[in-house]
Amino acid sequence: MKTVMSWDEWATHDAVGLAQLVQNAELRPSELARQAAAAVERINPELSAVVEVFDDVLADPLRDGMNPGGPFAGVPFMMKDLGPTMKGRLQERGSFFTRGNRAGEDAFLTQQMRKAGPNLIGRTTTPEFGVCSSAENPAMYITRNPWNTDYPTCGSSAGAAAVVASGVIPMAHSTDGGGSIRIPAGFNGNIGLKTSRGVFSIAPDLSDITGLVSIQGCQSRSVRDTAVFVDACRGGAPGEFMPYWMPPEPYAQLIERDPRRLRIALSHEWGDYAATPHLVAELERAGSLLASLGHEVGWALPKTDFRAAFAAQTTCYVSNFAQVISGLLASRGLDRPPEDLFEPINIRIWEAGKDLSYSDRFQMLSVFNSTARAFGNFFEDWDIILTPITALPTPPLGTTEYLTISDNPSVDDWFANLWRNFAYTPLSNLCGIPAISLPLASQENGLPFGIQAQAAQGQDGLLLQLAAQIERSIEGRWNDGRRPGVHVTA
Repeated sequence: MKTVMSWDEWATHDAVGLAQLVQNAELRPSELARQAAAAVERINPELSAVVEVFDDVLADPLRDGMNPGGPFAGVPFMMKDLGPTMKGRLQERGSFFTRGNRAGEDAFLTQQMRKAGPNLIGRTTTPEFGVCSSAENPAMYITRNPWNTDYPTCGSSAGAAAVVASGVIPMAHSTDGGGSIRIPAGFNGNIGLKTSRGVFSIAPDLSDITGLVSIQGCQSRSVRDTAVFVDACRGGAPGEFMPYWMPPEPYAQLIERDPRRLRIALSHEWGDYAATPHLVAELERAGSLLASLGHEVGWALPKTDFRAAFAAQTTCYVSNFAQVISGLLASRGLDRPPEDLFEPINIRIWEAGKDLSYSDRFQMLSVFNSTARAFGNFFEDWDIILTPITALPTPPLGTTEYLTISDNPSVDDWFANLWRNFAYTPLSNLCGIPAISLPLASQENGLPFGIQAQAAQGQDGLLLQLAAQIERSIEGRWNDGRRPGVHVTA
């Protein structure tokens, strides 16, 4: 397939940069789409990150309503195969049960994306219903890390992380119910922001009240891409249960200025969970960088019952996913999930959660409240909490204890395995606060590693300001300027 620029040139552009080429009439959206499709052909045999490329929008980028005047005019973009639907397109959610499922309408956020101008050219991989920490069912697909294909990308935004890290596209849609934007961003060397509640709509099928912990967003390779994405796609649909707020100025403007001097707390001992010594050392190194930028850095932690918070988060996942599965079963008149079409842990989650009482949910919400208040009080004294993105390094491929193909008979024990590794991301979902993973560190095995910054609710702009300040200080050389071995330039 003919390309319009060299792969080295392609990999140096972020999404805003590619859009500027279109806006200046130097390139056409169809040319960018063909280059992205050629990139998929280069990397997908090794990574299994892309489920489908839409040939019709490669030929005609305007056919589905893309706005050529948007800030991402004509930039190739891929949707995670979960979350916002695209009218007439398959959305199979990583499950054999939903193979062939075709959406009847664009979700509200999909409409917002089309107005922003990206060309939605395909779907990326996700584990079944986004439940587990890796898209790694050999019967479906195994999405591999472009830095080392013996490892997964992790998180349910698995394919999105791989296509951004490997240079296929500069930015991709992701979702985050407990870390699935930030963890794969951290393990693949990308930037991943989970916004506050009240930023991205999940209409029409859910709301921030009913979805409770699930957040939409993107992974990118530049802070400005993430900032512009939030500016262009945020907002509530008609009939939201809660207000959708707007910042006093666009984030694209805000990030041009350094933040004020911040009070930044380092932490890694969250209840029963603590990071490995190497990851603690990487956290301290990031803290030293921030201190060199003029910020006050110390060690501190919110005063909350972490054990109760993780138990409440488990209840939330079990009850939410059980109802999702019950709805799918009801649509086909089935009494229980067929074992040949559902992964084992998802069947057990359905069994554990389908009959949870309102009292169980009320107790869960009480813990959500007390935890959020504790974090809120903490942010009265501190601006940022800085943590490793996970407590443990990336597990090798085939570590089934984290997967929904696990044979673990206990749902509670299975979730405890998740929290033991992915300890620092889910509570920001519980509290509704923003958090960002920045590619500032590395693992002992050579894989990238994210450092996570969390802030008070509504302080998304502060996180982006800090990220942009760091980006300028390192001259844009995230991951120390390294690229993965599986990359469009390789």
